[in-house]
This record gives sequence, structure tokens and C-alpha cells, in this order.
Amino acid sequence: MIKYFLILIAALALILGISAFVRYKNKMEQRKILEANYKKGLEPNCNSEDFFCPEAQYAKWDSVSKYSKDEGQKLLAERFKSVMLLRMGQEKQAISLLEELIKNSAKDSTGRITSDAYGYLGLAFLRLAERNNCISNHSSGSCVFPIRDSGIYTDPAASDSAIKIYQQILTKSPNDLDSRWLLNLAYMTIGEYPSKVPAQWIIKGLDSSHSKSVIAPFQEIAGSLQLNGFRNMSGGSIVDDFDNDGYLDIVTSSMSLNESMHYFKNNGDGTFTDVSKTSGLDKITGGLNIIQADYNNDGYTDILVLRGAWMQQFGTQPVSLLKNNGNGTFTDVTVQSNLISFAPTQTATWADFNNDGWLDLFIGYETTDPTHPHPATLFINNKDGSFTEAGKEAGCDIVAFEKGVVSADYNNDGWPDIFISSLDGHKTLLKNKGVRGKIPQFENATHEAGLDAELTYTFPAWFWDYDNDGLPDIFACGYEFDGSLAKTEAAVALGAPVGKVSKMYLYRNNGDGTFSDVSRQVGLDIPVFAMGSNFGDFDNDGWLDMYLGTGNPDLKSLVPNKLFKNIGGRQFEDVTSSARVGNLQKGHGVAFADIDNDGDQDIFIEVGGPFKGDAYFNSLYLNPGQNKNNSISILLVGQKSNRSAVGARIAVHVLDGGFKRTIYRDVNSGGSFGASPFRQEIGIGAATAVDEITIQWPGSGETQIFKNVPARQFIKIMEGSDQIEKMELKTLKFPAHHEMMNMGYIDCAPQPTKVNRTSSAKLK
Repeated sequence: MIKYFLILIAALALILGISAFVRYKNKMEQRKILEANYKKGLEPNCNSEDFFCPEAQYAKWDSVSKYSKDEGQKLLAERFKSVMLLRMGQEKQAISLLEELIKNSAKDSTGRITSDAYGYLGLAFLRLAERNNCISNHSSGSCVFPIRDSGIYTDPAASDSAIKIYQQILTKSPNDLDSRWLLNLAYMTIGEYPSKVPAQWIIKGLDSSHSKSVIAPFQEIAGSLQLNGFRNMSGGSIVDDFDNDGYLDIVTSSMSLNESMHYFKNNGDGTFTDVSKTSGLDKITGGLNIIQADYNNDGYTDILVLRGAWMQQFGTQPVSLLKNNGNGTFTDVTVQSNLISFAPTQTATWADFNNDGWLDLFIGYETTDPTHPHPATLFINNKDGSFTEAGKEAGCDIVAFEKGVVSADYNNDGWPDIFISSLDGHKTLLKNKGVRGKIPQFENATHEAGLDAELTYTFPAWFWDYDNDGLPDIFACGYEFDGSLAKTEAAVALGAPVGKVSKMYLYRNNGDGTFSDVSRQVGLDIPVFAMGSNFGDFDNDGWLDMYLGTGNPDLKSLVPNKLFKNIGGRQFEDVTSSARVGNLQKGHGVAFADIDNDGDQDIFIEVGGPFKGDAYFNSLYLNPGQNKNNSISILLVGQKSNRSAVGARIAVHVLDGGFKRTIYRDVNSGGSFGASPFRQEIGIGAATAVDEITIQWPGSGETQIFKNVPARQFIKIMEGSDQIEKMELKTLKFPAHHEMMNMGYIDCAPQPTKVNRTSSAKLK
């Protein structure tokens, strides 16, 4: 009997073993399929119908030009070819083609093609002028608006030609605001604005600051630190400490699957080293946006790469999760982690949505065709390096053209909520009601919160406490425009109607589950058209400011990025001009961070557009110090809570100028397009010490209080410990002012640069 029983046990074990082997084999086969699909999703796919593929579109129109027997079709094809050449960065070839097209204007029966050709010819000369000066002869003032000092072009030939073309256009069409803006800009590039601009076309006041606040100019030093040895297309950026040495590193990405990521290690001595190759990040391509988090609680910050945004049917590119190995290298663990998804996205948010001490991930996608929806996903952390998708079960599988998703506990109930900004016109607030099992349950609270009063296209967004009342408020930047942004910028400067364009939106948290639109009363009801953007406190007054990277794919959209100063939580003031941070190129991933450890926040921005012709250099704006205000930097390390302490609430109580005040911060990476460090760099005004620091940890809900903490130091606080660890970090000395002048990276004197009127630059 025992013999038969043992045989039965052995048979069952064999069956179970075979079954387990089959399951394992099937799992491995599925993983191989997933890996193959993942790799396929990362292969460049240039199609003639893809807006972001000018090479293929050029080939299509070249074929029409060669083989069509219709003269009108040929002319139209030549015009499209010239536009594609501009997008490819081949300005000289575009100029030749456009000049030939204008010569053949007699064949244009409607006159429209020739008229367009003049506009593109002016633009081609202006873009060539940028290439000859801002790119080939780059300096700290290059393409920074208003253009002056070292930013003035030393090779004026192409700008001179652009001026002639725009004057011809405006003579025929004096209400052409695009051309008027670009004409004034062209004069500015050669140091002849406003003196030489014809009176009937001048836009006054572009070279002066209209802000009441006095801002010490930032210094653009990316070149001196060798952070811009390449030019980016549109992409993301993260500033954070990836090797746990206390010094902030920089990682960038590009939307092109032909361009790799870059990792710049902060050496802690005033220099950076490009370790992209040794880290393995040079093998990771694509990624319009990147965000960081310690997803596996191992103490090292990992990276999520987001791809496919704006590309519609061509954007079915996967996200990538890059595990930080803690030894200077990263490993792609996307397949193993079950984060595989194939839909266009550039926005996601990490948070511990179920309060289990591990970060979960919410990803917003872009749906442009309702018959092929891409619902948002919620990946619940399994605590073993993998995730389980539960968007539908959690009630957050929103379908929209989602451009910004962010998270915070807006109603202070202990559960992180979600805000979604979209180009569908809807703003969506999802309230976290707690968990069912381990799955958080979300309820659409948009209507009850009062966020559905106006349908408007919006892009970047974030939660922040702009008025320091302890309640997270919401910012969303409108992205509805009428033509190029040059047209709107000119209209605003002239006080003319701006047409159907959207503004910035600031929603104040009323503390009762509702929000009020206070955009007008704080001075933000103006069009800006931000893409990459973020917030921080650049002058250490305890009030959060913001820097907005502007632009759209139109090559005429040469408008400055914007810096807004928060005046006591009551008003925002545009201080771009005096701060010297208004780069005219397309602004993407933005981070506020004290990169040199001197106690004030600098600004890093990944700059460049979606075409090769719009590729540009990174910018690092070094803060010279705005006043004698103090700050304190706090790094939180979770134990029961997630290791990154994402979602922790910090309240800093100080005596500032004889008045008691409280400054509030939440631990996160800031905005929805660009990532600041998790280390919280908090301005405290004139206070010389912090009376009390209160920390409410996420997940566990535990509160810790520390009293009488000196200012102007870097501290680390471990959850559950009653001890503050002082971080001994050096203040970094970047290249001295005179060294940077000699290298051409800082304006030498506040006077116009003499242009070379005998330039031998060839335009054809």
C-alpha cells in the first residue's frame, strides 16, 4: 500500500514538475515575444505621413516635383520641399530653392505659393543667421532675448537679408504680425533695435524689462562645463543625485530614436564628466520626457523614459524603466517589471497610491482617434521589482489627449490624488478614496472641485502651494494657439487682440474640496504656451516661482522662455528680461536645483525642437544670488514610507523679518515636463535659523518634529530617527568669471558687439 502511495506521490510530483516546466517555458516564450516587440518599438520608423519625419516628406514632394505635369502642383511641391529643408536644418538649400521658386512666380496663377515663399525665405535667412552665430559661434548670450552684448551677431549677412525680405512682406501686408515680430528680432540680432527699425513696423519696449523687481542676471555656463557638446532635439531632463555622493548629476534625453540619452556626473569639484557610455545610457534612445524614482526601495534613484508623444499612429513606442545598479550603470528592466505598453506618452507620475510604502506609477497617454483609445494606466508595485496594471479596476483609466499628469494629496486625507491636463479641453481631478484590497479607488471629482467651468487646451501642469497656506494648488498652462507664437507675441507687445489663444491657469485650493481660478488676480491670465516647465524658489524668499520653456513645432515660433517671480503669493511678475534667461529656442525639460551648493537654485533646461533644424544646446543658468535670503536643503529618506519619500509633507516654521511664517513643500520632482531633485531646497527669507521642521511621512502617516535647526546647511533626515544628519558638501566653484569671458561664455561688457559688415559668409 505504501509502495502505491509513493508511486502516486511521485507521479503527482512529476505531473506538477512538468506543469511547472510548461508554465515556465510559456512564460519564457511570452517574455521573448515581449522583448522582441519591445526592441521593435524602439526601431526608428520614418514614414512620409509622419509630421516629424521631414526626410520622408521631402522625398514624397520631390517625386511630385519631378513627375507631375501640372505646373501648379510642381510649384506647390517645391514650396513643401523648402519647408522640409528648413526642418532638416538645410537653410542654404532652402534659400536656393525658394529664390528659384520666386523667379518662377509667373507660373503661380493664384499668387499664394509665391507669397508663402517670401515668408519662408525671410525665415530661412533668419534661421541661417542663427546657425552662423548662435550655433557656430555660440556664447552665453546666444539667442537670449532681448539679444544684446555677446549675443549680438558678429556675422550679420543673413540677418541683413532677412530684414530686406520682411520689409518687402510688410510693405504689401502691414498687418502681418509674424513678419513684424521677426523683423524686429532680426534688427535686434545685429544691434540695430530699436534705432534702425522703420517707425511703422517697430514693436517698442522689447529691449527693456517691465518688471518692478530687480533681478540679478543669471549666467549661462553649460558650455564652460561641457554640458552642451551636442545639440538636442526635443527632450527631457532630470537633475538629481544618481550615485549618492551628495552632488547633483544631470541626465537628458531626446525624442528621436536616433539620439541617445546623456548622463553627466557631477565630480564634486566644479566639473562634470559625460559618463553616458560607461553607464550604459548611451544605448538608450528616444524619450521626449524622463522622470526619476527609487521604484525598488534599494536606495538608488532609477529612471523612467517616456516615448511617442505627438506622433499619433507612429507613436506606439514603449516606455523604458532603467534600474540604477548602484555602481554607475543602469539596466533596462522594462520587460521584467511588466511595464510594457505601446502608446504615445510623455507624462507620468510616481506616487504611493495605496500607501504600502512602495511607489506606484500612473501613465497618461495620447488618444487622437476614439476608435483606437489609449486609456491611462496605473501600475501597482508588487514589491518584487514588478508591477501589475490596474487602471480600470482603480477607476483611473481616463481616455484623453493627456499632456500632463501629476499627483498630490489635495484634500489632506492621506491618499495621493491625480490631476490630468489634456489637449481635449478637459482638466480632470481624480480623488483617491482609499484601497480595495491593494488597489486604490479613484473618483472623478472634477465637477465638485469646480475645474470643469471652462474647456481649454492645456499642456504642462503641477501641484504646488504657491500661497503657503498648507494646501496644494494647481497650475496648468494653456496650449491653444492661432498660427505661430511669433504672431501672438507681437500682438501682446502691441496691445492688439491675440485671437483664439489660451492663457495660464492657476487654481487656488479653497480647503473644502473646491478650487478657484485666480489666474487674473495674480497676473497669469496671459498667453505663454509652455512645454517643458517647472517651479522653484530662485530668490529664497519662501515663495515658489516658475520657469516656462515655450514653443511649438512652427519654425517661426521664436519666442523667449519665461521666468515668473512669485510676489508674496499675491502676484506673479515676468522677470525674464532682467534675469537673462529668455532663450528663443524651443524649451523642454526644466529643473530647478542648487547645482553648485551655494544655497540658491539654478535652472537647467533641455533646449531644442522636434526637427533637426531646431536642435539646440542645453542651458544651465547659474544663479548669482539675488539677495541675502537664507535657505535650508532637506533630503528625506523613507523607511516605512517609500525610500524616495515622494509625497512627504514638509512644514518649515521660521521668524522672517520679525514675523512668524510657515513655508510648505511636498517631496516630488516638480512639474510634468522636467524633473528637479527630490532633495528639497527651501528658501526661508531673512531667517537665520528654522524654529521648527514638521515632516508628515507618506504611507505611514507618521509625523516628526525637529526644533532649532540652523540655516544654510544640507541635512538628511531618516524616517523614524530623531537625529539630523548634516551633509558635508562643498560649495562648487565653477570656472571663474574672467575664465568664462575668455572662453566666450559670459558677456564681457554691457555694450553692443561690433558686427562684421564685411563678412564673407556665403548664403548660397
